[in-house]
Amino acid sequence: MMQKSKRNREIVKNFDPDKLYSLEEAIEILKKCPPVKFDQSIEVSLKTGSDPRKAEQQIRGTVSMPHGTGKTVRVLAFAKGDKLKEAQDAGADFAGSEDLVEKVKGGWTDFDIVVVTPDMMREVGKLGKVLGPRGLMPTPKAGTVTNDLAKAIQEIKAGKIEYRIDKGGVINNLVGKLSFSNEQLIENISTLLTLLSKSKPASVKGNFFKSLSISSTMGPGLKIDLHSIEDI
Repeated sequence: MMQKSKRNREIVKNFDPDKLYSLEEAIEILKKCPPVKFDQSIEVSLKTGSDPRKAEQQIRGTVSMPHGTGKTVRVLAFAKGDKLKEAQDAGADFAGSEDLVEKVKGGWTDFDIVVVTPDMMREVGKLGKVLGPRGLMPTPKAGTVTNDLAKAIQEIKAGKIEYRIDKGGVINNLVGKLSFSNEQLIENISTLLTLLSKSKPASVKGNFFKSLSISSTMGPGLKIDLHSIEDI
């Protein structure tokens, strides 16, 4: 059996893997874990009552985090003419048209999100085999297929993120960094959960939130007491 590191032995002393914690308690535990040499990401994992095999129970959308996510997001914009300059002026890390389509087609994926003008979707649609498996294909619903590139790029840079349900009915999302204050993390998480609660498909019966956990990059996953977030 592999021996646990000193850091892991310290971590397990601070929490009960079977206990349900409030968000406040869980965040405090994650902050008390032995530090590492980088600012860890904080993520939440929400098990929902949705069946993603049913089209009407698919969940996908966007949410603007009040305090951002702390992550530097590299935006790739596909556009032509004046819209290309608009994307560049708005802060797109990469911007182009057919030249970048060919580059991505060749396997280049050093970016985190793609925005595109509607007139470029015919070309970008050819990148489905590259972008699709990585969850990078732009869609109107996510606000990444738009003529208002400046607004889309600025919102993304400010902390707008996409959420979507996976095959297991789970939604996993980055909600901030360990260096954020407790209040900032709770407000970000509350914003996400409030929006998700309003996104419950009409055909889903019973409780929509089945379980919730929170974790840091190098820390434990902590189970959250759903009763403690009922007012969200």
